[in-house]
Amino acid sequence: MDSIENNFALYTLNGGLLHIRYYKDIVINHEAAIRIVADRLKLQNGIYYPALCDIRGVEEVDKPGRDYLAREGSTLLKAVAFIVGDPMSDILSYFYLKTTKPSIPTKAFQDMDEAKLFLEKYI
Repeated sequence: MDSIENNFALYTLNGGLLHIRYYKDIVINHEAAIRIVADRLKLQNGIYYPALCDIRGVEEVDKPGRDYLAREGSTLLKAVAFIVGDPMSDILSYFYLKTTKPSIPTKAFQDMDEAKLFLEKYI
């Protein structure tokens, strides 16, 4: 199992699936978004993966951060499943999905098993 960590998240490759778990109370601005994508791409080493993104710790994503993630955030990803929990992460994922229209299959889930089931066909 390969992994990488920064101030925002822990990224782990396991069984053909990329797991991204954001830390608690994270605020993502443009600089953070650049770092988040760059570190993920470093771990992926040119290989496409489906991603399970646990965004329950994300408190806020500003507009420049959202814009960057909308443009660059799906690079080398086959599909994305967001894990949401509290109302804030649910609202963030809903807003992201409605305003950015991701170019890859992307859904939000409250249940980890349902999210993994969604991503299975992309492994």
